[in-house]
Amino acid sequence: MEVDDSLHYMQLPREVIVGKNVLGRVGEVCTRLGFNGTALVVSGPITYPLAGEPVAKSVTKAGLKVDHVIVKESTRQVTDHVTETIKKSRASLVLGVGGGKDIDLAKLSSAKSKVPFMSVPTAASHDGIASPYASIKGGSRPYSVRAQAPVAILIDIGVIADSPYNLFAAGCADIVAKFTAVKDWQLAHKLKNEYYGDYAANLAMMSAKLVTKNAKEILKRNVEGVKTVVEALISCGVAMSIAG
Repeated sequence: MEVDDSLHYMQLPREVIVGKNVLGRVGEVCTRLGFNGTALVVSGPITYPLAGEPVAKSVTKAGLKVDHVIVKESTRQVTDHVTETIKKSRASLVLGVGGGKDIDLAKLSSAKSKVPFMSVPTAASHDGIASPYASIKGGSRPYSVRAQAPVAILIDIGVIADSPYNLFAAGCADIVAKFTAVKDWQLAHKLKNEYYGDYAANLAMMSAKLVTKNAKEILKRNVEGVKTVVEALISCGVAMSIAG
């Protein structure tokens, strides 16, 4: 879809499911959203056995054919490879199942192919699980590019709770960083007359405040603590879509 720069364009998920034993419900969501044909699962060598296979099984039960591609790094070359795989498999849906790298590659390659994608993260490490932006390695450091927002987000609390602690901590840091990010945005608006949206800014700030308020529960990594972080990351990602 071509985006007119003179318009404020927002792309938001149609369904968000957060809870236990969610991986087996991906097929149900595919059916509700009217997907058929072939689905391509983009996952990593560790995350595919953990979550990719259960997702593929669920989607197969829903009547779709499922192909998969294993990725190890988020580079332009790998993005091109996944994009070519989407074309060859004639996929009507791409499922990013795994960590940030897997989600970003699924997001960008599906956007290039003009195919919808679903986000099924196995770690709550950053708001890319819900945002329309992807981080890709190029040159000496990663860079962020606009791709597309997921048509659906499905997050299994049990999988997130069992993920490495450093990834969970990174997600918390990404949320708390919104305090600074919003201030930077306000400054850019004041000094450079950049667009500033109160709604998106307040949504991001609310997420940061909720995480700091519930820090003790989050530290325990119990169900409520994990849900707080996951829902805050989703809100931050949606805020980025609203900001445009």
